[in-house]
Amino acid sequence: MPPVLKAASLKPEVALLDSDEIRDMQGDTDWEFVNVGEQQSFGIRTAGLEEKTTACQMLVCYARELKEGFAEYAEEVVRTMVPLLKFYFEDDIRIAASESLPFLIDCAKIRGDQYVAEMWNYICPSLLKAIEIEPEQSVLPEHLYALSKCIEKLGKGCLSQENMNLVMSLLEKQLQTHFKKQEERHEKRKDEDYDEDLEEDLLEEDDADTYILSKVSDILHSIFGTHHEEFLPLFEQLLPFFVKLIGPDQVWSDKQWGLCIWDDVIEHCGPHSVKYTQYFLAQMMSFLSDKQPELRQASAYGIGVMAKFGGEVYAATCAEALPLLVKMIQDPESRSPENANPTENAISAIAKICQHNNSQINVNDVLPMWLSWLPVWEDEDEAEPVYNYLCDLIEINHPLILGENHVNLPRIVCIVAEAFTKEAVSSESNVYTRMLNIVRQVEQNPAVFQACIPLLSAEQQQTLHQALSS
Repeated sequence: MPPVLKAASLKPEVALLDSDEIRDMQGDTDWEFVNVGEQQSFGIRTAGLEEKTTACQMLVCYARELKEGFAEYAEEVVRTMVPLLKFYFEDDIRIAASESLPFLIDCAKIRGDQYVAEMWNYICPSLLKAIEIEPEQSVLPEHLYALSKCIEKLGKGCLSQENMNLVMSLLEKQLQTHFKKQEERHEKRKDEDYDEDLEEDLLEEDDADTYILSKVSDILHSIFGTHHEEFLPLFEQLLPFFVKLIGPDQVWSDKQWGLCIWDDVIEHCGPHSVKYTQYFLAQMMSFLSDKQPELRQASAYGIGVMAKFGGEVYAATCAEALPLLVKMIQDPESRSPENANPTENAISAIAKICQHNNSQINVNDVLPMWLSWLPVWEDEDEAEPVYNYLCDLIEINHPLILGENHVNLPRIVCIVAEAFTKEAVSSESNVYTRMLNIVRQVEQNPAVFQACIPLLSAEQQQTLHQALSS
C-alpha cells in the first residue's frame, strides 16, 4: 500500500515558460504545454501523471473489492482522493477520485456510524463543489453518480438542510443547462450551414447530455429511496422540469428519463404520488403503446410499482392499463431482442396487478394467459417478483395454475428449468430456493417427474439435475 499511496499523492511537475524556453524543450515527449498568452505556455510533466493515474485507479479497485478488509486504509485514502476531485491536469484522476468515494464509505462502515459520518462530512462539501465547477462534460456524470451512490449507502439524514438545498440548486442548474443546450442544437439544425458532419457532432452532444440527465435521475432515485414522501416538497421545486421532460415535443430519451423519475415518485411515495397524476398519468398510459421500446419499458415498470405501492387509489388505473399491457405482450414482435425487456416488464406489471391491486379486475380471467407468457429471464429485477408470485400460486394449489389433476405440472417444471438455465434469478436468492423446492416436490412423484423430462432440452435437463443435486 505505501508505494501506491505515494504514487497517488505525487505532485505533478509544472512550469510556466516563455517562448524561448519552449523552443529549447521542443521534442521533449515527457512534457505537454498549453498556451496561456502570446508569449507564455503552461507545462506539465506527463510521466508522473501516468503513474499517479494508475495508482488512483488501483485504489478504487482495492476499495471496491476488499470492502471492510480495506478499512484500515480508508481514512488515508479518502484524505488522498478528495483533494483530487479538483485535479484539473488529468480527467481520469478526477474520475477515479469520484468513483472511489462510495466504496470507501462501505469500507469504513465496520468502524461505526460516527466514523462514517465524520468521513462523509469531509467528503460531501468537496463532492458538491466538484459537481458545481467541473469543467469537463465527460467527468461531470461520474461526480453525479458518486453522489447518488453515497446518498444510497448513507441513507436518510446524510444531507443537512443546507447541503440538501445545495443539491437541489445543482440539479436545477443541470436541468436548465440540459434544456438550453437542447434548444441550441435545435437552432443549429435549422442553420444554413447544417450538414451531415454537424449532425454527427450534434448527436454526440445529445448522447453526452442524455448521460448527464441519467445521472440526475440516479440522484433523485437515491433521495426518493431514502427520504420517500418527505422529499416531495423539495421535489416540487423542480416539478416543471419533469413535466417538460415527458412532454410531446421532447426527444424519446428525455421522455425515458422523465418517466424513470415519475416511476420513483410512485414507487417510493405510494399513495402520496396520486396528487401528481395530472402531470404524468396520461403520458405513462400513452407510452405503453409507443414505438420506442425504452418508453414502453419505463411505462410498464411504472404501472407495476403503481399496482404494488400505490394502493386502492390506483386500482382503476391498473384495470385500465391491463389491456394495454396484454396488447404489448401479445404483439408478434414482443420477444424480439429490442422488445424483450419491455415485454417482461409488462408481464411483471400484470403479476403485480393480480397480486397487489386486483379489486377492479377478475384475476381468474388473467392467470391462465399470464402463465402462458412464462418463463421470463431478461431482467433479473423483474424476474424475481414474477417467480415469487408463481410460487405463491403453486404453494396455495391454485387450480388455474396447477390445472385439473395437476395437468400443468410438466409445464411448470419446464418454466423453472428454463429460468434456471437462463440464470433468470440468482441461485443465492430466496425465490430460487422456492422454485427448486417445487421441482423437488414434483420429483417425489416419479411418474409425473419422468413425464416432464422429455419436454426439456439437454441443457435444461443438465441444469435441473445440477440444481437438484446441490
